[in-house]
Formats: sequence, C-alpha cells, structure tokens
Amino acid sequence: MNQQTKTKNLFSKFSPFFVFSIVLAVWQLIAISGLFLPTLLPSPLAVIMAIIELWQKGVLVRDIAASLFRVFSGFILAAIFAIPFGLLLGWYTELKNAFEPLIQILRPISPIAWIPLAILWFGIGNKPAIFIIFITSFFPILLASASAVKNIDPIIIKSAVNFGAEGRDILIKIVLPASFPYIVVGLRIALGIAWVIIVAAEMVGMRSGLGFMILDARNFLRTDMVVAGMIVIGIIGFFLDRIMIYFEKLIRNKWGYTEIVGEQ
Repeated sequence: MNQQTKTKNLFSKFSPFFVFSIVLAVWQLIAISGLFLPTLLPSPLAVIMAIIELWQKGVLVRDIAASLFRVFSGFILAAIFAIPFGLLLGWYTELKNAFEPLIQILRPISPIAWIPLAILWFGIGNKPAIFIIFITSFFPILLASASAVKNIDPIIIKSAVNFGAEGRDILIKIVLPASFPYIVVGLRIALGIAWVIIVAAEMVGMRSGLGFMILDARNFLRTDMVVAGMIVIGIIGFFLDRIMIYFEKLIRNKWGYTEIVGEQ
C-alpha cells in the first residue's frame, strides 16, 4: 500500500469527524456573534448542557423509551399483517388486482392526516401513536413483500412444482425464504419513516416521548432543549438504520443473495 492510498484511507476514515467539527465551529461562531438571541439559536455548549440536564432529571431516558416503545409496537404489528398479506398479493394475481385500487388510494395519504381520527377512535395515550406508526409502516412493508415475490426466479418455482410441491408448501418453504432479503429492505424503509412520524404523532395528545418533549420545551422557550431533542432523534435514527443495514446483510448472507435493492 503506497503513501497516497494510506492518505486516502485515512481521510476517508476521519472525514465525518472533520465535517462535524466544521459544522460545530460555524454553529458556535454564529451563536456567539450576537446575530441571533440565545432563545432563537442556542450555542452547541448550551445544547450539550441541556442534554445533560434532561438526562440527570430522567426525562430523556423516559421519553426515549416511550418513543421507542410506540415505534416498535406499531412497526411490529405492521410487519405481522403486511408481510403475509403482501406475499399473498404477489403470489395471487387476482387478489392483487382486487386490492390494488384500494391500496393505491390509501397509500398516498399522509400518516399525519390520520392523527385526528386516531385520537377520536383511541383517545389519549399510546394507542393513537401506535396506530399512526402502524399506518406509516404498513404500506412500505406491504409493497416490498408483494414486489419481492415478483423478483423470484420462475425456474425455482417450476422446479419445486416438478418435484411435487403444492401451493402452500411453495409459498411457505420457497417464496417466503426467497423473498425475505427484499422484504428486509421494506422493513428498513418503514422503520426510518416511522421514526420520523412518531415525533409529529407525539406532539398531539401525548404526555411523553421525544415529540412531546420538544413541544413542551418550545412552550417554555427552552430552545436549547428543542435542539437537544432534535439531535437525540437524529442520533437514534442513525443507529436504528445501522441496525437494519446489519440485519439486511445477515439475511443476504444467509440466503445467498449478493445484491439487494437499497443496499448502501
């Protein structure tokens, strides 16, 4: 390995650190320049102190736990219903033709638009937020599952039929395993969107969660806590995505796939 290659690898390894350092430096300079009041643009130090304050009070841990509980409850419920339904839609053309118009009408509706109905139906508490996450996650997983079936090599299906496999066995023992690497891509997309939506869902009718924490801090003009909440949301979202990428690679290696749509 020559010196140029070593330098390139070193820069690639530490470039995210340099980017963060530059952003923080510019942020700090603007904050102390007096162009904005501290209530409009808190300094990085003020935000760090706000995170420490929230942690010491136990508020941060409580709200993170509440948001994660709601996200994973709705996400898992969506996966339980969407994966088998999506596989059926991909396997049976008649079923797909029957449901596709309804799916294409409901799919573009923003999950946020469901919030008033969710509160009317389920009241105040975890249920409306979990319902919103369910709606958010359902369609990406459903469409990924249906599309995954279409990506299966027809030769595999024909070979199974020639060896005497029937419809149910083909669906469970061949279609599901072959589709799962692609389904994981849909799961990853759905989880990312769900984590974004939960913040908005918790700003209405909630008394806990990161979304509520940001809204409550805004009401008290604690902009430092607002930005702290935003940063925490971003960090958790980053790690959730890394976990899903790792899970995606495990599935790909297990089932022998070398290329999956959406891989990074």
